[in-house]
Amino acid sequence: MAKFENNLSEGNVVKQLILFSLPVLISNIIQSLYSTVDMLIVGNFANEAAMSGVNIGGQVSFIITNMVFGLSIGATVLIGQYKGADNRRGMHEVVATLLISLLVVAVALTTIMIALADPILQAINTPLESFYEAKRYFIISMLGTIFIFGYNALSALMRGLGDSKNPLVFVTIACVVNIVLDLIFVAQFNMGAAGAAWATIISQAISMILCIVYLAKNDFIFDFSIESFKSFSKKQLKLILKIGIPTSIQNVASGLSFLFLTTLVNSFGVMASAAVGAVGKLNGFAILPGVAMSTSISAMSAQNIGAGKYKRASHTMFTGAAIALGISVVIFALVGIFPEACMYMFGDDPEFIQCGVDYIKSFKYDYLTAPIFFCINGLFIGSGHTTFSLINGILSSILFRIPAAFLFGMLMQMGLTGVGLGAPVASIAALILCIIFYKTGKWKKIVIHTSVN
Repeated sequence: MAKFENNLSEGNVVKQLILFSLPVLISNIIQSLYSTVDMLIVGNFANEAAMSGVNIGGQVSFIITNMVFGLSIGATVLIGQYKGADNRRGMHEVVATLLISLLVVAVALTTIMIALADPILQAINTPLESFYEAKRYFIISMLGTIFIFGYNALSALMRGLGDSKNPLVFVTIACVVNIVLDLIFVAQFNMGAAGAAWATIISQAISMILCIVYLAKNDFIFDFSIESFKSFSKKQLKLILKIGIPTSIQNVASGLSFLFLTTLVNSFGVMASAAVGAVGKLNGFAILPGVAMSTSISAMSAQNIGAGKYKRASHTMFTGAAIALGISVVIFALVGIFPEACMYMFGDDPEFIQCGVDYIKSFKYDYLTAPIFFCINGLFIGSGHTTFSLINGILSSILFRIPAAFLFGMLMQMGLTGVGLGAPVASIAALILCIIFYKTGKWKKIVIHTSVN
């Protein structure tokens, strides 16, 4: 067993959850700095068109990469449950199968998306002033798809093995590189959105390489040799897809619903687009406690369920939800009291500030419900029940978020405040469905047979 592997099915739940989730939270904060730093530096050293370009191009590329993140989540669950059952062979097969699959998908997606860049940006009503910047950001980001997939896959595997600290180290190094390159490419060379995109993919490449080097030198179950890749398993691929595809579709559905909101906002003009993009970066930080807890709950519950400890898995979820909600309440209060100060970090144009304040006014309520939903969903993902997560995600995104945003924002003419209501409405609906599913106990039904064969 590698020195960075940890058994999460034994010991004090609260202590383990906090110790495991803190590195995850810090890692997520730092990783979110990638796009936020892009927006901050572009906003201060370029113009609103470039900011809008980073927002739009970034959202589209984020949806594309989220399609494959589901595969990594599927692998995390499998690795965790196999570790709980002490099935080393299954763990090795999962790693080989995941890496080969992601390589193939990354190459295919990069080729297709670059070819479709213009039609995609036109379809979402990208403002003419920011079209060029959005296209450059999108194309360059897609060129780095393989690095983004690689780093996130390896980090997910380490977390499945109980290690949340080393991914933090690698992403911290990469973020520092990203900030330095942003200042060089955007502030010094005036490359606008393109400079921000280059800084991001170069730093992601560095983080992926660091992961591979570290794992190869520390008795990882997979040594990255050609011989190891021969462990590709159709059986493991089916399981990864069974668990991961629902999560991918859910992520895409959620991303598309927010992209629809962006399309609505784009019709309000470039200032509104830039302001909503800035609020999106703030939101990325505000929901991180819930996301970190969800990730930690998935990893811990996967190992516990693999060891047959369902009560411990449930206790982990309730503990994480309480911690996440406590932090999010503070964030909700700060954003509600100081909305103008939040927007001034990105720019000082009066129209830009007002647009952001209008959007924050209603969007902030998502911070009170989304963390609880994330945590319950983390338990379902750890148990392998991602099909429910898929159905719930699609219902909340398509049947609630989009209609609510259109109803309040356009039909009731509430503008950006109305559009912002779409997020909390969707989260409340998703949370209600999660509670119902949890109460039925169906999440305990075995999805993965982890015994050594």
